[in-house]
Amino acid sequence: MSGQLRDRYQNEAVPAMQKQFGYSNPNQVPRLEKIVVNVGLGEALQNAKAVDAAVGDISAITGQKPIVTRAKRSIAQFRVRTGNPIGVKVTLRGERMWDFMERLTRIALPRIRDFRGVPGKSFDGRGNYSLGLREQLAFPEIDYDKVDRLRGLEISIVTTAKTDEESKKLLELLGMPFAG
Repeated sequence: MSGQLRDRYQNEAVPAMQKQFGYSNPNQVPRLEKIVVNVGLGEALQNAKAVDAAVGDISAITGQKPIVTRAKRSIAQFRVRTGNPIGVKVTLRGERMWDFMERLTRIALPRIRDFRGVPGKSFDGRGNYSLGLREQLAFPEIDYDKVDRLRGLEISIVTTAKTDEESKKLLELLGMPFAG
């Protein structure tokens, strides 16, 4: 299953993008660079097991062990001290990135309740796309009965595109279901 999306990129997306944006060389066509999956854990301060649970969830979803992100500075109002674990993140590249992208677009997003497509405005101006999911249950790897608590996750898709328009076209060709 893992090679299908990459093949689709090579065989369909590259020619379509070349035609639409007038690239002379197939290597000029924007491509996926990496996907970063990030979970912020506010509750980790009270609940020490939250980090382990999130690490388990993200490992199951992405097939790669995440790193624990720690607070850079202390914030008294939030009772955060420098060095406290406040989240986990994974950077996917290569084979795992393509595999995750395919599972995200084909399986996870369509499973979300009342799903009408992802927002088309979540680009950053430099061709990168960010998407927030409210719960990790959209992924079939997560066993509902073992979840201690619903956690949202943020997925950032980094492309080599120079503009949002190019990036959006690339993601559409790769099967990202944009709304409207």
